Amino acid sequence: MRNRQNSPGAGRPLSLYDLPIGRSATVNSIQAEGITRRRMMDLGLLPGTRVEALRAGPAGDPKAYRIRGAVIAFRKEEAHQVLIDFKGE
Repeated sequence: MRNRQNSPGAGRPLSLYDLPIGRSATVNSIQAEGITRRRMMDLGLLPGTRVEALRAGPAGDPKAYRIRGAVIAFRKEEAHQVLIDFKGE
């Protein structure tokens, strides 16, 4: 059985950037403000939306995600502003 303290996100909210490649999660909230928040919402990133991490750039940034059937890339700074529910699905 997996130790809860060693599981991803234990004790802190997990961000979209922390989602492992090939895994899916549900958006919990968007912490971004202003134009960045508006852009994310316009792209379909809303609480309750299912997101899948597809691939990462050579240095791990940006990362590409499948959101509502579209592939969208976010930089590390942007992805850290999206909190997710990830249960090792």
